[in-house]
This record gives sequence, C-alpha cells and structure tokens, in this order.
Amino acid sequence: MPALPVTLPSTRMPRTSPVIDLPPVGSERSFVKEQAVLARMAWRAATSLSPKVAWKAAHLYAYKGAKAIWSYKRRLDRGELYPPFMFIALTNTCNLRCHGCWVEKEGTAHFIGEEDLDRIIESGKRQNAYYYTLLGGEPFMFKGIWKVLEKHSDCYFQVITNGMLFTPDNVARLKQAGNVTPLISLDGWQEQNDGRRGDGVWEAALAGLARLKEAKLLFGIATTATGLNMHEVMSDEYVKFFTDQGAMYIWYYVYRPMGEEPHPEYCVSKEQLIWMRKRLLEIRRTQPMLIIDTYWTADGEAFCPAAMGLGYHIGPRGSIEICPALSFATETVRDGEDLYDTFNDSKFLRGFQSFVTERTKGCVILEHPQELHQYIEESGAEDTSGRGTAYAELNSITPRHSHHLPDEEIPEDFWLYRLLKKNVFFGMGAIG
Repeated sequence: MPALPVTLPSTRMPRTSPVIDLPPVGSERSFVKEQAVLARMAWRAATSLSPKVAWKAAHLYAYKGAKAIWSYKRRLDRGELYPPFMFIALTNTCNLRCHGCWVEKEGTAHFIGEEDLDRIIESGKRQNAYYYTLLGGEPFMFKGIWKVLEKHSDCYFQVITNGMLFTPDNVARLKQAGNVTPLISLDGWQEQNDGRRGDGVWEAALAGLARLKEAKLLFGIATTATGLNMHEVMSDEYVKFFTDQGAMYIWYYVYRPMGEEPHPEYCVSKEQLIWMRKRLLEIRRTQPMLIIDTYWTADGEAFCPAAMGLGYHIGPRGSIEICPALSFATETVRDGEDLYDTFNDSKFLRGFQSFVTERTKGCVILEHPQELHQYIEESGAEDTSGRGTAYAELNSITPRHSHHLPDEEIPEDFWLYRLLKKNVFFGMGAIG
C-alpha cells in the first residue's frame, strides 16, 4: 500500500527544561472519601456509557482479562512463555510528527498484513488472550481496522491514537462495534501538548473527545509525563478537566529518550519520579477516574512487563519485538506453526527476561542502554525501525534513573488498586 499524504503540524522546539518546583504531596487518607470516589466512579459509568459499550467492557475486558491472567499464571507454573496482552502496530504512518517519537514515518509506509493480524489474534484466543492494544503510527490510518473490530467481536481492543481522526462517521462505527476503547494521547495543557505534538492538535483532539462523549463511548487519555510537564499533568485540575470531557481513565507514561531525535530535555529526574509516585496515590483517592500506571506493583516495586512476559510488541511487518520502544527482533509472527511455539522457542525473548532480572526491576533502556545494546547485538536481532540507525541510537543514550526506586518504594494505599494489581492484573497495572 503506498504512503498516505499527510499535513505536518508545526515542529517548533520546546523551551529548555526549567527547574520546576513541584507542589507538595500528602492529602490525608479517608475511608469515607475513598468510598465516595468509588461511588462517583460507578455513577459516571452508569450514566455516561451506553449499555452495549458497558457490557462489552465488563465481559470482554474485565472478565476475559482476568481469565487471560489466570491462564498466564498457569503457563508460568509450567515454564511456558506466552503473553496475556499484545501490542500490535498496525502501521508506521502517522499524520503528526511528535517530538521524541521513535516510530519511523518518513520512509516506506508499512501496514500489517491481514493474514498476520489474524494469525496473532487467533493464536492468542487459543491461549485465552482476548485483549489487544492497537497502535502505530496512527492506527486509524490503517483502513483494515474496522474489519478487525468486526471480525474479532469476541475480543477487546484498546486503540492508542492522537485523536485527529474522530470524525462523526468513525465515532459511529466505534459505537457500533462496542469492543474498543480509544486511548487519546495528550501531554499537558495546550502549550505543552502542542509544543510537542504540533499547533492545533489540542483543539482538534478536544473536538474528537466531545464526539466520543456524546456517543457514550468508553475512552481514556494517555499522558506522557516529562520533565517539562510533570507539574501540570499530575495536577487535580488536569485530571478533573478530562473527567469533565468524558474520559473514564487516564494512563500515565514516563518519557523515554528513544528514536532518531530523543529530546533529552523531556527526561524525568529521580526526584520527579518519586513525586509522581506519591501523586498517583493521592489522585486515586480524590478523583473519580481510573488512574493507571504500568510501572509499579501493589507493593510499590518497579517491574518491566516484557521481562515478566506480560506483553510484547508486534511491528507492522510482523516482527516480534520486546516492547514498542525497542525496534529489534529475531523472529516474526510467520515463523513456526503457531505463535505459541515461536514465543516459547525464542532465545531472544527468554534471554531478555534474564538480562533484566540480573540488573534491575525497572527499565534497562534508561538504566543500562549500552549493556542492552550489546545484548541485542549479540542476539543477532534485526533493526526493525526502518531507519537502520536504531542500534546507534540505543548505544548513544545517557544512563538515567528509571522507576526502580530501591529502599524508596511506595505501596498502593487504596484497597481497590491493591486488589486489582495483586489479583486481577498481576501487577501489570493494565487497569490500575
């Protein structure tokens, strides 16, 4: 399929990273207030979601997600490797050019093949895996996305999108499908967001959110916390604003300096990470929205989902990669009779688990980039970035703190999130 024409937003550079005084953290815990927050969340879900959307989320996401984790634990006991969740890049094409994005969009346009996509999902179903995160590039630039949602109506899909393509027709199709939750990427208020993503992105995304809210769809906000926006994206005002826009959850990420233009000015310090962890707990006790992180367990310990075999990334050409940020692979989804065998027989994926556990509970990309470069190179992995420079990019990263905070762990203090992280989603943080 040929490359699609795109209109590029402004690529103005952000201001130099300032020294930011983070506000104090420490609201008192109150069982009564926590119960009130839960009641408000339940009321929002009951009044803001269409019955069809709510039922499919409960059955396909929550119930089948719990079954996926149960099956995953059983496989662990048997020494088998197959993730309960999967990240699938439908395409590398995108209509934006965000600072710090590691997806190559300037070369050949790639779209995942229909047979590859079916192979991934059908293989997952045989292992009780019914949850898939679709991303890109911009996944809604993959025209076959609607066929996927319809064909695999017994699965639940999260679509990570920049929110530019929520036309009335697309929103109507999402409502008809019912088995998808859009996750819209916005990184701070308008100045910070558009400084990274391009002029006009904030206003266009908000128009799309209004359509999603009117259609009573379940959607969330994906926010990357950076050294520049930390103070605003973790504020009560920020979370409340998107609650009012109809979002039912907010998913926080921490910036990683990857790709051809890593923009280290966005990196987060250790002090900011500790503050972020404290703020997550505080916001969870006060805001009627699911507050999601994929970095800390119920006991506040760091973890890497890929090192635990919880989720891997499939590139648009079928390459099986450790995570979305690491564009390297030794296998594709077309290798072997079944994807189950490919995962289990992969020395690359199994070796990565040992590589991480010997060094950290956190992110080896940030903490040990040169050693990681050596491991990947010695594994004979192919650079699947499309740029041909991913090895050099990884090797050039300056080691930094990750979310691994030994002797400074902060456990979850809200029973709901402890329950979800300990039992339902096994600490992955996929729903809290």
